[in-house]
Amino acid sequence: MNVLLSVIDPVAISIGPIKIYWYGIIIALAMLIGISLATKEAQKLGLEEDTMVDMALWAIPIGFIGARLYYVLFKWDYYIQNPSEIIAIWNGGIAIYGGLIAGGLAVYWFARRKKMTLTLLLDILAPSVLLAQSIGRWGNFINQEAHGGAVSRQFLETLYLPEFIIEQMNINGTYYHPTFLYESLWSLLGFILLIILRNQKGLLRRGEVALSYVIWYSFGRFFIEGMRTDSLWIGDIMRASQVLSLVLFISAIVLWIYRRRAYPTKPYYSEGLIASR
Repeated sequence: MNVLLSVIDPVAISIGPIKIYWYGIIIALAMLIGISLATKEAQKLGLEEDTMVDMALWAIPIGFIGARLYYVLFKWDYYIQNPSEIIAIWNGGIAIYGGLIAGGLAVYWFARRKKMTLTLLLDILAPSVLLAQSIGRWGNFINQEAHGGAVSRQFLETLYLPEFIIEQMNINGTYYHPTFLYESLWSLLGFILLIILRNQKGLLRRGEVALSYVIWYSFGRFFIEGMRTDSLWIGDIMRASQVLSLVLFISAIVLWIYRRRAYPTKPYYSEGLIASR
């Protein structure tokens, strides 16, 4: 017999007019865990203790701005009519690809400013970002968003999901594909894989951990995006995230092959700070 569970309240703490949402708590937790792991890895490779924290102070806020702008641009018909809503991020509307692009540019700027090796920084960050993405998707779960099309309860039961996930996917009497979960698990698996590969001496050259991240995430996101019902579209014919995923996937593979052929003596990631480039 199924036990009916109530939908999870998106508000975690309410003190008078002040409300703290689970989404914000989960995102903050994801970022803290990611920064902590990246900091430990950076120290292991000989970077200064505060490097990752200093970088995060720039990359995270810039990433959020990028995530919002990306979303707004693809919803421009609405926001041009409601310009005051552009900054109303508390009403929802951010896109992870926008955050990754803007955050990546912030890391590039930080590396140039500190005269650090960009590829090494990206390699350190890549697994931590994947783990943060995996955790962060549970914020979508709480908000009952980033889901796929309608399915039957029986279908969800065949996935051997816990009852609380099945019931949270019941939105106004209709069950939906838990695409948040698919992406969370894909990102978690990618995190484990990148950590294993990164720790193999003489396997991945500098920059290839980051390229592995791009290949892995974009490949999974392409298919998961095709199941979602809240996609941003390009001209009502192409899902923006699928197009970008395909471009990133192909570009990362081409760049990997080019770097291997053009720079066969590039240092391995395991060499840390031995080489500057």
